[in-house]
Amino acid sequence: MNHKLRVVFQPRFPESLFLLLRPISLLTFIALVTFGGANRVFSQTGITLWGDVKIDERNAQGSLPGSLTVILYQLGGATIVGRQTVTANGRYRFNNLRAGEYELAVEIQTAEIARIHLSVAGRPGSDFQQDLEFEWKGNNSLPNKPGTISAADLYKRSAAGELLFKKAQQAMDKKNYEEGITLFKQIVDGDKQDFQAWTELGTAYLMTEKKSEAEKAYERAVEMRPTFSLALLNLGRVRVAQKKYEEGIATLTRLLELQPESPDGNYLLGEAYLQIKKGSKAVPYLEKAAQVGRPEAHLRLATLYDAAGLKDRAAHEYEEYLKKQPNDPMRKKLEKYIADNKKP
Repeated sequence: MNHKLRVVFQPRFPESLFLLLRPISLLTFIALVTFGGANRVFSQTGITLWGDVKIDERNAQGSLPGSLTVILYQLGGATIVGRQTVTANGRYRFNNLRAGEYELAVEIQTAEIARIHLSVAGRPGSDFQQDLEFEWKGNNSLPNKPGTISAADLYKRSAAGELLFKKAQQAMDKKNYEEGITLFKQIVDGDKQDFQAWTELGTAYLMTEKKSEAEKAYERAVEMRPTFSLALLNLGRVRVAQKKYEEGIATLTRLLELQPESPDGNYLLGEAYLQIKKGSKAVPYLEKAAQVGRPEAHLRLATLYDAAGLKDRAAHEYEEYLKKQPNDPMRKKLEKYIADNKKP
């Protein structure tokens, strides 16, 4: 049986994009999630995650974004599983996935606007559907949001460079990652100041499991623009993925000095401290992550408290998690833990 959950998100939409796209308004993000049985089979060797991307234009002012980038991460956000650029009212698809915990992020022009947690389950050959629905609403002002970047972080390249950049992105969408690497390298060879191209080059390297090269590309992006939060976040992410926890902590700390409300920055920093067994330092960052949009941080806190024998506090974290993720497939198991360990 399929279960549908309608979840309304307050997106992390960067002010700079709002300025760039004016008079386009604040984006309201609605995710329509379908769990369980498959209607269509796209893969015989693993699970397929797919969904339609819909944009409600009824209240739109000005032009709409031509495309959105959908990125699939393993839980924790340190490893990218796949990424695709999807046109408005198009469809994304990730094939050959293992059952497990994932995060699905949505970006516009390298800026993340929303992220959701997924528990992908099913037999090999089945599919898992999550539709993404966006609504543009009229709004002439926008407060600062977590993850914002300044207008100066929207790099202006030459017409030839912009054409090459789009060609590189198209190669990435088609999973021609080596071609993407070649094209992004051409861009930065011709313009070493293009920090966005350095950042995209780092991601292209990540898609080919070249973490060391990805780290160097992100480092160059940060060198070119020390305040570019996306490059700092990705640099911290790849360092954590390589188990370079101390270096990752230093990078993510820099990020949070610029973006203290960053959900992913707080989550990854908390995770890095957990990995070096500094739970007391991890707690405030995980608490902040849970507060600003990463509900799975409650699960990490619960695991930490359970290991410390603080089962009542772990039960509280599971309770808070279920308030935000009421349709989690592990709900019954978590409710049993809460019932067994919550103090009256």
